[in-house]
Amino acid sequence: MTRKQFLATPLAAAGAATAAVEPSYKPRRVNRAIELLEDDQTIYYTGGRGGYEAGVRSAGIQHDYINYEMEHGALDFSALRAFMQGLVDGGPTRSGHRTPTVIATLPVLGIDEMHMRANFWVVQQTLLCGVHGILLCHAREPEAVKWMVRAARYPHAKPVVPELGEGLLGNGSQGFPAEIWGVSRDEYMRKADPWPLNPEGEFLLGVKIEDKHALANCEKVAAVPGLGFGEWGPGDMGLSLNLPDGHGPNRSLHPEMRAARTRIMKAYKANNVAFLNTVREHDVTDMIDEGVRIGAGANAATMAKGRKYSGRKMPW
Repeated sequence: MTRKQFLATPLAAAGAATAAVEPSYKPRRVNRAIELLEDDQTIYYTGGRGGYEAGVRSAGIQHDYINYEMEHGALDFSALRAFMQGLVDGGPTRSGHRTPTVIATLPVLGIDEMHMRANFWVVQQTLLCGVHGILLCHAREPEAVKWMVRAARYPHAKPVVPELGEGLLGNGSQGFPAEIWGVSRDEYMRKADPWPLNPEGEFLLGVKIEDKHALANCEKVAAVPGLGFGEWGPGDMGLSLNLPDGHGPNRSLHPEMRAARTRIMKAYKANNVAFLNTVREHDVTDMIDEGVRIGAGANAATMAKGRKYSGRKMPW
């Protein structure tokens, strides 16, 4: 479908109408989530899946990024590529970015080094669909996380980090994602690197420390170079601790769960890794004060309240 044919469709018109650009704001980056984190702003995400039409519908979302679900959903790279193209064709965003940030979860898990060593190609294939990051679930061992970071770097990337080893992205990988990002292939290769390890990088890599095994290693996992954000995954953490509900008798967070959250959040903060947590309208300002910089589950009212409280300048 050509751009002209696309714009003739009702679906495209609806997407373009919701994505009217605010001319007063000039983007600094490809990845608007990183741009906001650099400004110490809390960012908000929503879930996503599907192909081209879903991408067009998502181009004008009020959230800052889309979590594209492939941990429990289908591992379908063709659909993901189509979704990214739909975002481009339905955009740009009101902030002037070509697309919202897209971060994908994978069925590949950070359970140990051998698992990630055998499956790092899934990280690469996902990134080369044009997405802006990966969220690695069940990040139990630091060596597994290092393989994710290696998979997201070119061999010539700077800075060189001996403990990570040489990057694994190869020449020829830059074509499609460069088109999605709207940059040249050479520029893509310069920007396709994890932030904040590389201050100019546009990949936002994260981990879920979400079970008792990961909890035991959380300080080491959070310290892996190349991570930009992380969460504690209360749903799976509750299952792992044999607390499926996660709450005590008075409906407050179970003490074991609270202790796990506190330890994990402390580990992230010690390594300047942005902490992800659910936020609601009644607690969003408290969460921001606590240090939450990525808000899950936020509706429009919650986001409006949080953005006003944090003095956000970037349009949604």
